[in-house]
Amino acid sequence: MLFGAADHPVSDSRIRLIDGPLLKSGAEYSEFVLRGLGEHVMTSHALIIQWDGFVLDAARWDPRFLDYDYIGAPWPQFLDGHNVGNGGFSLRSRRLMDACRDPHFVLGHPEDIAICRTNRTFLELKGLKFADRSLAERFSFERGDPVGPTFGFHGIFNLIPVLGADGFWDLYRKLDDRKTAAVDFGLLFHQLANGSNAIRRRLKLTIDYLAAISRW
Repeated sequence: MLFGAADHPVSDSRIRLIDGPLLKSGAEYSEFVLRGLGEHVMTSHALIIQWDGFVLDAARWDPRFLDYDYIGAPWPQFLDGHNVGNGGFSLRSRRLMDACRDPHFVLGHPEDIAICRTNRTFLELKGLKFADRSLAERFSFERGDPVGPTFGFHGIFNLIPVLGADGFWDLYRKLDDRKTAAVDFGLLFHQLANGSNAIRRRLKLTIDYLAAISRW
């Protein structure tokens, strides 16, 4: 499934375009994923992929991923065991999506924090299972360095190492909203130091960053 405007061109007949609501903020995205996404999922699980991530190696798929209700890249910033994980490239069961619509589930933004930390104990008491860190490390990486080959990844700051500076720039210049890049401006600025047109690209990145923070 692809969520977007009804007039968005889709060339692959296997992709079903859902004319979903226009999401104007990250908070609106979180509310939709937590409350509205489940009604569109008819399979046991759904793989959520945001624009800044994708499958790296389909051969790294492990059927054990389906034994869990939630799996995403580990978060290195949390050390309390509730560190799985990132929602930008994540596998979720239909059971979990239904549980997120429970009136006792506490809505929050970002939605992955709401699921994996704020409501994790509540969800586990309902019998839902989160993957352990070792399996999550084989599924995806985000803020932490990958410990080995993974099925996929997430994060704008990982696009340059994966795609190269030219591949990243081809994607970046087509974005209609570049605010997400502002959060990791320093890292992206450093990563763009090499490659063709480095000065021009870093200048454009800086202009976009200043425009973004002026609206915060």
